[in-house]
Amino acid sequence: MTTKLRAWFDERIPLQDLKEFLAKKHVPLHRGSVWYYFGGVSLFLFIVQVITGILLLLYYKGSEQLAWESIQFIMSKVQFGWLVRSIHTWAANLFVLAVFIHMFSVFFERAYRRPRELTWLTGMVLLFLALGFGFSGYLLPWNELAFFATKVGTDIAGVLPVIGKPLMVFLRGGEEVTGATLSRFFGFHVAVFPGLFTVILSIHLILVQRQGMSEPLGHDTRPNRRVMPFFPNFLLRDLLLWLIVLNILAILAVLFPSELGKKADAFAPAPEGIRPEWYFLFMFQTLKYFPAQVLFMDGEVLGILLFGIAGLLWMLVPFWDRKSSRGEANRWVNYVGLFVVIYILVFTVLGWLP
Repeated sequence: MTTKLRAWFDERIPLQDLKEFLAKKHVPLHRGSVWYYFGGVSLFLFIVQVITGILLLLYYKGSEQLAWESIQFIMSKVQFGWLVRSIHTWAANLFVLAVFIHMFSVFFERAYRRPRELTWLTGMVLLFLALGFGFSGYLLPWNELAFFATKVGTDIAGVLPVIGKPLMVFLRGGEEVTGATLSRFFGFHVAVFPGLFTVILSIHLILVQRQGMSEPLGHDTRPNRRVMPFFPNFLLRDLLLWLIVLNILAILAVLFPSELGKKADAFAPAPEGIRPEWYFLFMFQTLKYFPAQVLFMDGEVLGILLFGIAGLLWMLVPFWDRKSSRGEANRWVNYVGLFVVIYILVFTVLGWLP
C-alpha cells in the first residue's frame, strides 16, 4: 500500500527531482555550525505565532470598546484561552530573540559576503518586520501600559524632521492615540505585516536553498572539510530543537502567564515606569542620556537620526565590508559587531533597572 501511495503521488507530483535535490544538499560542519539552527528556530516560532494568532483572532474584537473585554473573555471563559494567549506572547518575545541571534551569527560568520548580499538584505527586512509585529501587537490588548507605551513610541517617531508629524498621524490615525490607532495597528498586525513577512520570507528561503549554507572564510578549501547530509540528518536535528523550543515555550506560558492589566483610559495619568518591550529598550534608554539640545538640534531628534544611520550602515554591511567579498578577513568588523552586542545588552539592562 505504501508503494502504491508513493507511486500515485510520484505520478502527479514528480518526487524524484525532490529526492535528488535533497540528496545533493549538505550542511558544512565546523565550530560555528550550531548557529545554523537559529534560522529554523525563528521559522518555527513564526509558525507558532501564526497558529496561536489565528486562534486568538476567532474571539478578539479590534475596537476601543471591546478589545480589552475580548481579551478578558479569552483568558477567563474560553477553554485554554489563557494558555494560547500566553504562548502567543512568549513566542513573540522568543521569536525576536531568535531573529536577533540569527542576525548576529550571520554577521560574525561573514555569511553576508558575495554572493549572499540579497539573503542578508531580505533577512534584515524580516528583522524590521519582526519589530513591527512587536510594536503593533503590543497595543492590541488595549490595556493601560500598552496605551501609554504606544503614545511614547509614536511621540518619538513624531519628532523626526520633515516626516515626523505625518508619520505620527499615519501611525495613530489622527493626532492622538485613540480607537482609530487600535484599528490601524490591528490591521498592520494581522494583515499588512503577515503578508509582507510571508513574501519576503519566501524569497529569503529560496535564496538560502539556492546558495546553500555559508561557510567560514577558507573552510571550503580545507582538505579535511566535513559535511552533513541535510536530509535526514540536519532536518531531524532541526526538528528535535523545535520540539525542545516548544517545551520551553509551554513551560514559560504555564509558569509565567500573560497578564491583562487595567483597561486603557486616555484621561488617566500615565503610570510610573512606562517603557517599551525589551527589544526597544536599549534605544529608549539611550535617548534618555541625550541632552535637550545639541548645538542647533534637538537631542532626541539627533539620537533617532543616529540610530537610523547606524541601522542603515548595518543593513548595508555587505557593500562596505569589501574584504569579505574578496574572501579576506576584516578584524575590525568583528570589533564593531562585538561593540554593538555589548552596547545592546548593557543599555537593555540599564533600561530594566528602576
